[in-house]
Amino acid sequence: MSKTRVILDLDSEDDARLRQLAERRGQETSRVVSDALALLDTLEEPDIEEDVRRLENFDRDQMGVPLEEVKTWVRSWGTPNELPPPVPRKI
Repeated sequence: MSKTRVILDLDSEDDARLRQLAERRGQETSRVVSDALALLDTLEEPDIEEDVRRLENFDRDQMGVPLEEVKTWVRSWGTPNELPPPVPRKI
């Protein structure tokens, strides 16, 4: 594959992060950027239809889980006292 030289304008924090990633991986910074682009290319587009369907379901039945309960549950992950998932209810 042929290579093309590209100049990126990065702020100092992003430049440092890129260099640290490259060093940790034992790769050139260009390889890290290339891998990041490949990863972005594999991400799926947001499923807007699914979001709309879920919002319509909530509007219809008002079933859900309060955000604070979700946050508490997530904070418990990986701890000795991991909580079960919160149960949806009418809110």
